[in-house]
Amino acid sequence: MKVIITGATGMVGRSVLNQCLESDNVQEVLLITRASLALNHPKITELVHPDFSDFSQVQSKLCGYDACFHCMGISSFGVDEQDYNHITYDMTYALASALVNVSAQITFNYLSGTGADSSEQGSVMWARVKGKTENMLLNIGFADAYMFRLGALFPQRDIKSKTALYNLLYNGLRPFFPILKKVIPITTSEALGRAMIHSVSSPQPLKVLENEDINRLAIDT
Repeated sequence: MKVIITGATGMVGRSVLNQCLESDNVQEVLLITRASLALNHPKITELVHPDFSDFSQVQSKLCGYDACFHCMGISSFGVDEQDYNHITYDMTYALASALVNVSAQITFNYLSGTGADSSEQGSVMWARVKGKTENMLLNIGFADAYMFRLGALFPQRDIKSKTALYNLLYNGLRPFFPILKKVIPITTSEALGRAMIHSVSSPQPLKVLENEDINRLAIDT
């Protein structure tokens, strides 16, 4: 399959990219980035596109792909609703609209979060915006779409967060991971990547996936 990935500079996007590069089921990866990542791999092609609010000028370069793994996003901490909505909803809508115009048969996987509010009416700002974004993607016209409501994620191998404090936390909790995963639904960076790939090769009836669903899909063959 041929896939598009956004957000490859982040912990989650890099996790998904790594699994795509290792998977025999993925032949090509198009990275849409604001600046070149300078990654040298035979599967990778870069599309450097600084303005994620408008994909009309590069729409023709999005043809022929089987899936888009949209992993780009920001934390809502310290961000007002207008800015958060612009990055989370508006930019996702811009990409989704361009893809529907040229590749409606594509599977679109969206990195959401546990607690996203499908009613769009709740009191938590980020949850409303994520819920609105999910609803848009499920109804915009893709052949298939999955909302990955990621909860607790445990990074593996070389995967690190951009936030130093998070890396300290992950390292401190690492010895307790076998116990924690028995108590709370935790997924791993590798499982998330595998689940996204499997959602394309093995379509699922459930379109909104929580951590437990992600873990089940990760071992789907």
